[in-house]
Amino acid sequence: MTDASHQSQESLLAKIEQRAAVVFVRGGVLPWFLILAILVFWLSTDNFLSGRNILTMLRQATYLTMVSMAQMVVLLTAGLDLSVGVMFAITSVISSMVMVGVWSGEGAGWGAIALGCAAGMGAGTLVGVGNGIGVAIFRVPPFMMTLAMSSIVFGVALTITGGTPIYGMPSDFAEVFGYGKFISVPVPIWLTIAFIILMYIFINWSRMGRYLYALGGNLKASQLSGINTRLYLFLAYVVCAAITTFAALMLTARLESGESNIGANYPLLSISACVIGGVSLFGGTGRLPNVVLGAIFIILVQNGMNLLRINSYLQMVVIGLLLILAVIGDNYRQKVMLTLRD
Repeated sequence: MTDASHQSQESLLAKIEQRAAVVFVRGGVLPWFLILAILVFWLSTDNFLSGRNILTMLRQATYLTMVSMAQMVVLLTAGLDLSVGVMFAITSVISSMVMVGVWSGEGAGWGAIALGCAAGMGAGTLVGVGNGIGVAIFRVPPFMMTLAMSSIVFGVALTITGGTPIYGMPSDFAEVFGYGKFISVPVPIWLTIAFIILMYIFINWSRMGRYLYALGGNLKASQLSGINTRLYLFLAYVVCAAITTFAALMLTARLESGESNIGANYPLLSISACVIGGVSLFGGTGRLPNVVLGAIFIILVQNGMNLLRINSYLQMVVIGLLLILAVIGDNYRQKVMLTLRD
């Protein structure tokens, strides 16, 4: 082999390696995770890619997608929210209690439904207000603030209910928001699509969306540029709570009861979806479509493991391993990005 042909091969390999690096930097680990998971479950089960199962996965993914978008808002500021799980609990408990207390037991009960939803969203959003005050005003680290808030709110929810579910809500609440369909597609999916569009506009085209990226990228520089960093840190946790409480209302409708024990796994799953979707734990980096796909990926994996009848405890092991792999992949991606810039 001549020196010229040898150099030509080396140049071709270098170009292929550089192109692969660019694809990895732009796409992250998520496309590879998705392709591998779909292939494994498609080859392992007969009905994994059936229309019915796909629709089931999308419906199941609505709640996690909503919470993951909410978690992304906080992660962009270099924070995190471990209290999203108890937001589900307190929203479910308060909304169901108000509905049961107001509804007379006759008629559709839409007045009671409206009051219950408003009370539930108020209670859940109040958790975000507390988080925002602690993080933005008193400078409590987000991990400690949201972890402490989780303990407080969970204790309140258990005290109110005594650990027992609350039944007796108007049936229309579940029939419309839990099991209702429009053009053969479940209503929760339509509501989630609407929220995805609104969140895309908010993150990419609003002033606050730009400020969130700025806060996570460099807090000190944001302060020097005139951004009210405390205000927007506070608002990030309030927005996170507001979106989470809406998802909690949809899940309450699905369960047809107020539960103080729901939502326990959403902190881990929502952070996993964001990290797998390329949102940096150090703030300032992330794209909403990838977060949505990250949430769908996690539900896809859970659905596939359910079809294979894998133990639910082992499923949590798999999700934890995926989170670790996603963080390792993201760290490697950051190194590749620096190499390409150089």
